[in-house]
Amino acid sequence: MKNAFVIEYLNENEFRKKERSVKKYNMLAYKQLVFDFYPAFREGNFKGVIVSKNSKDGITKYELKLHTDELFTKVHGEMILHYTVYKNQHIVMLDTITPEDILDEGHQKELSTYKGVMVSKSHAEKDMFKINLLNMLEK
Repeated sequence: MKNAFVIEYLNENEFRKKERSVKKYNMLAYKQLVFDFYPAFREGNFKGVIVSKNSKDGITKYELKLHTDELFTKVHGEMILHYTVYKNQHIVMLDTITPEDILDEGHQKELSTYKGVMVSKSHAEKDMFKINLLNMLEK
């Protein structure tokens, strides 16, 4: 455990809000985070797509796609964990989880669902229209 990485947060309060929202509305993605990705990060196994790399300082930014429903992805976008690895200091910095708007809104108030997909309270008509359109295209 000498070479274990430490997990820290860019803004722990905001990240935890998004994480709780993921737990509430997408349990599979939350389980994947807690039981697969966080232990792998501690061991030094970094997953996802490298967004940027600074070899001189040993800093690498990653984007890791979380498991979500296909319809959720089409309506709100991919659920992605953004994190940065500081190899020299053995730190994994958790930045944020996107899509931020629906996750923040899900933390603030109870979101309703329409045909199994979370619907934003601020633009519910738009989300329901997208869901209906996607369902019609599948038929």
